Amino acid sequence: MSKIIVLTAGHSNTDPGAVNGSDREADIAQDMRNIVASILRNEYGLTVKTDGEGKGNLPLREALKLIRGATVAIEFHTNAAAKPKPGQQPASGIEALSTPKNKRWCQVLSKAVADVTGWRLRGEGGYKPDNAGQHSRLAYAQAGGIVFEPFFISNDNDLKTWKQTHWVICRAIAQAIAAELGVRKA
Repeated sequence: MSKIIVLTAGHSNTDPGAVNGSDREADIAQDMRNIVASILRNEYGLTVKTDGEGKGNLPLREALKLIRGATVAIEFHTNAAAKPKPGQQPASGIEALSTPKNKRWCQVLSKAVADVTGWRLRGEGGYKPDNAGQHSRLAYAQAGGIVFEPFFISNDNDLKTWKQTHWVICRAIAQAIAAELGVRKA
């Protein structure tokens, strides 16, 4: 049985998601999807299905259809929080939301990013149930996928780190996926 990886980008051109200055969650999510997909295809020879190429992506209802039959399905996002009060630190950290079935995957992905950034793991080693905090049951998680939020776009320092090291972060994610699947470079 072949291993199929599904990578999707949260939000879209009509829904930018969280915004920090000119940086939009939708654009960052598409970049993560595109870079990780390219590494998995070109360096590991894996079959990767995505919800679009470049700056496009499918609406959530269509992206959900890609999950069926996938070994793992990951939807990229960034987290966001209100600006902190004076003297408080901005929200930071890595989390992946899913049903308990994908807890290990959430922890593997989150740890991979923590290892290259030093960002802290939120929840249980980076895992949070899909109904944690502000979330109710997330459609993507309920369909068998993982909603992955590797950093807070609202944290200027985290956003700066992302901009400076996004290829390193995406490579760490791709390597973690391949290692978890027991796949070596092609």
